[in-house]
Amino acid sequence: MIKVGDTLPHTTLMEYSEVEGEGCSIGPNAVDVAKATAGKTIALFALPGAFTPTCSAKHVPGYVENYEHFKAAGVDEIWCLSVNDAFVMGAWAREQHTHGKVRMLGDGSGDFAQATGLTLDLTARGMGLRSNRYSMLVKDGKVVHLNVEGLGKFEVSDAATLLGQLKS
Repeated sequence: MIKVGDTLPHTTLMEYSEVEGEGCSIGPNAVDVAKATAGKTIALFALPGAFTPTCSAKHVPGYVENYEHFKAAGVDEIWCLSVNDAFVMGAWAREQHTHGKVRMLGDGSGDFAQATGLTLDLTARGMGLRSNRYSMLVKDGKVVHLNVEGLGKFEVSDAATLLGQLKS
């Protein structure tokens, strides 16, 4: 499993873009993790799947609501990752009003989740391999803080926990 001090895996995530700009076309666009994190501080949180009740009611809204606090603490971007495709993440972004605050990134094949070792096997429930719920602070591609949830919990991957670590 990835740990504090490790570099994020060199994988590609997908992001649905609603508007063209800076080399992005409308629709799914590839995000090279190494290039996208270079020289930046990223607050990254991940969850098993888009549109899940806890994540829709608490997880994503907490990061959206605390966007200004993260920026004031030196965070360049907030990323939400899920083992979903870019179209699903784009639809969820519209529902959650994340535009300009939280990048909703799809790990459709689960490559990032598997490379970090932060997977959750929900095959018995018909959902296959998913991502654990976690949060991490990443500086220049390296993990500075990592908070991994226990099964069925919502205690350490929330925005408040990660913000507290930024301020300490």
